[in-house]
Amino acid sequence: MRLRHLSVLLGFSAASMALHAQDLATTCHATSSYDLTVAPDHLQFDRAQPSPKVVVLHDGSLRTDGAAVSMRPDDEDRLSLFERDLRALVPRAKAVAANGVDMLAAAMHDEGTRLQLDAATRAELDRRVASRAAELKQRIAASNSTHDWQGNLADQYANQLAADLMPLLANDLGQQAMNAAMTGDLQAAASLRDTAADLTTQLRPRLEQRMQALSPQIKALCPSVQRLAELQQGLRGAGGQPLNLLEVGQ
Repeated sequence: MRLRHLSVLLGFSAASMALHAQDLATTCHATSSYDLTVAPDHLQFDRAQPSPKVVVLHDGSLRTDGAAVSMRPDDEDRLSLFERDLRALVPRAKAVAANGVDMLAAAMHDEGTRLQLDAATRAELDRRVASRAAELKQRIAASNSTHDWQGNLADQYANQLAADLMPLLANDLGQQAMNAAMTGDLQAAASLRDTAADLTTQLRPRLEQRMQALSPQIKALCPSVQRLAELQQGLRGAGGQPLNLLEVGQ
């Protein structure tokens, strides 16, 4: 989509940011060509093309590209329900996103235990992950527009996390390997060196697998997404073009 995924539309980027686990586009088959801004008194959908490029909803009224749209009373009622239901869905989606961040932090903690890291390294790992998680959750909570989530932010967050954590893990495993070698356990030393070398290729798939546990929470949003798609079905802009604010496939 600019809403390539409805997850972005709803300010739900964290789930995909949590290493692309699952998102509403995949789970609910929902997409949109618009960006969305949720303002206190209206909803605004905007896109570069085609027309309508700017759609504004407010208490059952509709403006497209600056022009007021005359509607039947039943369409006004549907539009009011659409706005109400979308506003209600946003905090639910954000809550799932925040849960995804917490799940990622818990998974990283468990990785530290699995790798038998030194206690000081585990503590530093937890501190860094908690700091990243708090930053991301704050951003999710404060965001009211998909414009806040443009670009490849999922990859950026993943890369930043890796750059912050991988050296810490590799250094600890390297020290473990050195200690094993010094005690004559060359097989253990070699295994630890291999583990350190494979961190970047093996850690991410394990984290992604853990994040699959978020899928039921995402699926629980799908009926509301489907209802939104139904409510806006057939609505048109001032120029007669279908709005198609949201599209849900099979």
